Amino acid sequence: MIDLAIIGGGPAGYVAAERAGAKGLNVVLFEKRELGGVCLNEGCIPTKTLLYSAKVYENAVNGEKYGIIAPDVSFKLDKIIARKNKIVKKLVAGVKAKMTAHNVQVIRGEAFIQGRSAKGIEITCNGEVFLAAHLLICTGSEAFVPPIPGVSEAGDIILTNREILNLNELPASLVVIGGGVIGMEFASFYNSLGTKVTVIEMLPEILGGIDAEISRMLRELYTKKGINFCLTCKVTEIKGHEVVFVNPEGATGAVTGEKILISVGRRAVTGGFGLENIGVELDRGAIKVDNKMCTNVPNIYAAGDVTGFSMLAHTASREGEVVVNNLTGRKDVMRYHAIPGVVYTNPEVASVGLTEEAAQAQGVAYRIATLPMAYAGRFVAENEAGTGLCKVLVGEKHGEVLGVHMLGNPCSEIIYGACMAIEQEMTLKEMEEVIFPHPTVSEIFKETVFAF
Repeated sequence: MIDLAIIGGGPAGYVAAERAGAKGLNVVLFEKRELGGVCLNEGCIPTKTLLYSAKVYENAVNGEKYGIIAPDVSFKLDKIIARKNKIVKKLVAGVKAKMTAHNVQVIRGEAFIQGRSAKGIEITCNGEVFLAAHLLICTGSEAFVPPIPGVSEAGDIILTNREILNLNELPASLVVIGGGVIGMEFASFYNSLGTKVTVIEMLPEILGGIDAEISRMLRELYTKKGINFCLTCKVTEIKGHEVVFVNPEGATGAVTGEKILISVGRRAVTGGFGLENIGVELDRGAIKVDNKMCTNVPNIYAAGDVTGFSMLAHTASREGEVVVNNLTGRKDVMRYHAIPGVVYTNPEVASVGLTEEAAQAQGVAYRIATLPMAYAGRFVAENEAGTGLCKVLVGEKHGEVLGVHMLGNPCSEIIYGACMAIEQEMTLKEMEEVIFPHPTVSEIFKETVFAF
């Protein structure tokens, strides 16, 4: 009898497997592709590798700002892609090593849930039958391609996040349908390398859900860098290389691109592995869970993108930990109020907690303070002519930190401090007593706190 069977080896699955194995559980992990899931193989890691290459190139091109003269700077896309593949391969091997170190049995193949009985949960894979006391479903998500007229006929002109990662030739032009996180990161990468980029977004602003002021500032920066934005525009048809849309006034417009990236969101993967055989309840196409990641069926859990709530790798990992902690005697619940979100453009965006818009919608009384990132000396030293912002929201009555939103490099590396402040319900007074290292960009957080 297996203590815990896990279907899906992404951030939820492999972290849960590692934690469970470390606590002595007999764990079997099923994965039909590569360990690491979409994040490691098709998302977080490969895109950040590409974006870092683009940032290095952009810094070299603009090196004169720092007194560095580097004439005839160029890049080789095939080597950028090769480096990305090398890093992914190395990190996948690292996940495999972790599984081995914690005695997790990894089965490469498509798992299928046959049913549930008093004996346990029966799963088959590669013709073999497995019986588990507990099952954790971590089947993740997939790119959603809407049924836009003409999308099927466009063939390899159409790309999702999977195909665009392996382009070995730089497209002269790229149309990005969807101005969310994934769309903006690829727009950033190709813009840095010289591709003419157009972003079409249905909403009035890019990066829906991110602080509106921060989103607007990032869009304005990328407009100056040459990206064309079509906001509040609905795509109605694709004619080969041409994307047809309707603008806010109801007029029809069109843009052309050598390639077209569709990045309008992802949907939970709930089909093809026998979920219907155990009666797990779905909610809007995703598995419904409680704050312990329990489904409506005893001993069956779900974590990660398949729950459809917070489709982020770090959320998935934490959800997997919650399952294992409760299975091994530690009471734990999943909390979503302090989950950071990062957009790895250049400059970066990092955010955690309530935005102004969310606070207003929820009727939360708050105060706000903002400071330019230039108030941090380290930021000025490393971002010549760079711009940015730090915004902090606190509760009106108690002064507890409710949200922190940043634009500017390297805010992705310092947002965790804000996460801890929100998680621990720290107040302005308590934050003022924390010593930050000098000179660091992280000091902007404390400087903004003092601005209240």
